[in-house]
Amino acid sequence: MSNRPIPPPADVVTVLPAGRTVFGMQLPIQSQSTIYAQPWEQAAGAGELAAVALACEAAGFFYVGVCDHTFIPDRLAGAMSTTWYDTIATLGWLAGVTTGIRLLSHIYVVALRHPLRAAKEFATVDVLSGGRVICGVGAGHVAEEFDQMGPDFDHRGPATDEAIVGLAKGLAEEFPVLDGPRWKAGGLGLKPRPAQAPRPPIWAGGSSRAALRRAARYADGWLPQSLGPNVEILAELKGLRDDYRDGAPLDIGGLSECLHVGAPPSGLQLPRGTVAGPPEALAEYLRTFADAGVGQVQVRFPSRSVGELCDQIAAFGSDVAPLVGS
Repeated sequence: MSNRPIPPPADVVTVLPAGRTVFGMQLPIQSQSTIYAQPWEQAAGAGELAAVALACEAAGFFYVGVCDHTFIPDRLAGAMSTTWYDTIATLGWLAGVTTGIRLLSHIYVVALRHPLRAAKEFATVDVLSGGRVICGVGAGHVAEEFDQMGPDFDHRGPATDEAIVGLAKGLAEEFPVLDGPRWKAGGLGLKPRPAQAPRPPIWAGGSSRAALRRAARYADGWLPQSLGPNVEILAELKGLRDDYRDGAPLDIGGLSECLHVGAPPSGLQLPRGTVAGPPEALAEYLRTFADAGVGQVQVRFPSRSVGELCDQIAAFGSDVAPLVGS
């Protein structure tokens, strides 16, 4: 596969509101890596998933996120588990459960699918949700998925770049032309067209140098893997955006430490690094993201039950988010 750079999408589509910080959350249950899943999630299902999504919507969250892996090999199953709901099917279901919150794929391993197939999937969910889709994409890390479904694992970087551009074209044009080293197409019509015009936004994930270059060159927004508002990474990303896209707008994301509103109840073990305490303390921590230029922060809350999680989401929305301010 050629490593020549693919021309970026013609348009930049940003959706974060100017002048204020918004919040999102990766949903529990639909992915159960041992890194972050809580014990109660193993016995949970659609009812609990809907409850959390609706709690986020009621609390004023900007988005909920759904992960993506097709399968997990034996060597990784102990750490990652094998529970990973299908991304597009879950987002489509959430489109019917919710009414206003945005629906983010976080993240969709885009090089494993034909970009026009991916465009069809995201466009359909966008129509069914009334224009609420955000296409979060990334390069992936599970070699066996690439062995079965995609390009050579070592070539996933250039293939991801090409797939992002192809996805953008398929979302923006009814008859897109693909002219990359891996995918070539023309004269193939795609409907339904997305509800969002000119297309849904594409946010690229990852904090490596290659991922930063990808976000700066090809994406409308950035989803980090590293915690906190890393000022050096953000400065590098801004410099790359200036070089590749003449400083075009870029929706910047952040990933917070675990949060707990108020004093933790007896028996709740908080992970190391958790920011816990009164709303003012959490807001002070979250303002560091806004000060660094981050427009949306993905938050998470340790919990022992779906009820406890929904209570934390509600407390965050009513007591913390308003203190972060503009």
